[in-house]
Amino acid sequence: MMRKTLPFLFVPAMMILLLAGCGSNSNLTSSPVPPSAGTVPVSISMTDDPPAGVTVLFFQVNLTDATLTPATGSPVSLLNNNTPIQIDVTQLQALSAFLSTADIAAGPYNSLSLTFASPQLVIFNQSDASIAGTCAVGSVCQLTPAFDNNSSTLAFTSSPFPVTVSANSPLGFLIDFHLNTVIQSDLSVNLGVTGGVTISELPPAPAPPHFGFLTGTVGTVSASNNQFTLQTPWGRTFTIDTTSSTTFSDFPSSACTTPGIDCLAQGQIVQVQVSSVVGFGTLTASQVQYVQAATAQTVEGTIIRVIPSNTNIAGAPPMGMVMILHWNPTNAVGFPLGGQAEVSLANNTTYSIDANGFTMPSGLSFTSAFSLTVGQNVTVTVDPGSLNNHGTNGPWLWGPPGSISFIASAVELEPSQVTGTITATDSSTTSFTLGFGGPFFAPWPMVSPHVVSFNVMTTGQTSYTGFNPDTFSGLATNDFVSVNGWLFPPATSGGTPTLAAQSVVMRQSPWF
Repeated sequence: MMRKTLPFLFVPAMMILLLAGCGSNSNLTSSPVPPSAGTVPVSISMTDDPPAGVTVLFFQVNLTDATLTPATGSPVSLLNNNTPIQIDVTQLQALSAFLSTADIAAGPYNSLSLTFASPQLVIFNQSDASIAGTCAVGSVCQLTPAFDNNSSTLAFTSSPFPVTVSANSPLGFLIDFHLNTVIQSDLSVNLGVTGGVTISELPPAPAPPHFGFLTGTVGTVSASNNQFTLQTPWGRTFTIDTTSSTTFSDFPSSACTTPGIDCLAQGQIVQVQVSSVVGFGTLTASQVQYVQAATAQTVEGTIIRVIPSNTNIAGAPPMGMVMILHWNPTNAVGFPLGGQAEVSLANNTTYSIDANGFTMPSGLSFTSAFSLTVGQNVTVTVDPGSLNNHGTNGPWLWGPPGSISFIASAVELEPSQVTGTITATDSSTTSFTLGFGGPFFAPWPMVSPHVVSFNVMTTGQTSYTGFNPDTFSGLATNDFVSVNGWLFPPATSGGTPTLAAQSVVMRQSPWF
């Protein structure tokens, strides 16, 4: 009999940071133009509380409007030209994504209104029956779920509202988006259900909110002013300030010999870690990481299956892998996000780790197809001319996701995000065991034996958030945490996968 609810469907959540600060808009100038009299820049970022099982592989939704309503006067939109922003919620367990800024007048505000549209859902069906007669048990399936339009716009009018926005006083709100609540038993989406979306105020300075990451294409570069412009995939252009503390990483030697703003060039795709909102559209970067040249064809996704060799030769390497696609840096139409890609591996395919300055613990490497495992996040470079599109599924039916295939010329290991309960700690090795909490966005039941725990290795570079103290000694058995780090396969058949932890974040219990 088919289950009436999604088993262990986890709890992704989103974080909107609305920061009242000071600063400038988008054009590069030697001295920033001051904001309009009486206005305060407000910024938007997003993150995700962890999911509670392995069912959801991909959940994407568009934020089409974010509006603050003042005590007097007209509502103020926080989105530039009301341009919708496409958000992959499932990639935000332990990270946050910077979205937008807007100038608003200082003063009291009574409510925050958010409007969402166009949800997309990809699941692994681990129930005991097919779904809608088309999504078989053990299958990966995609749906554009029915959306209760009466719940698409949410107005938050109770605590922490009303609030007063003051110049030079950061203000932020945490908005949690609980997938296990908003996804209904018939797999429709209802954001208005009780407990589906909640809000709380972020702590004030000296504990400022985290602004998250912003990826886009470099436009104008003004090295003399330590500034550049960055255009996002949704068409917004930001001015990025760099300082003597800004780090530049992963730039190829062909771009520069010494890391710095001189490494930047028009057309590059980079990821910026936003450390502050300077003011009206100008952001300060704590880090600028090179992603790729604009001409490269790459896609990032999560491995859901490793395709074994079709030979009978013992020890032959895998011949390919299947990925759920999460991100294409150039926003190219040939990569169906949420869809599947069958990736063939060649003898000359190269393997590397996107370590971003992190030193891997001894014994961990990613050097060949034998280093691949289900659940890894990887960026794959498409061998020119090998991309084939195999069609997409109708938007109203459950069925296989849109699919493509190509040959990989390079595979780079990216951080994965895993959430679960700490079952044991080892201070002598600064490692801990992360028990299976079901929040990993990969269908672990598709591999045998089933993965029930991870060995998490930390280093002096690992960061901790929400513990007392925020160090390894603050971890305790039964803590429910999210780990952002690089995933490596078990050393032996039937062994435990290892995560090299870049960050560990305390989470609330999944049972809420």
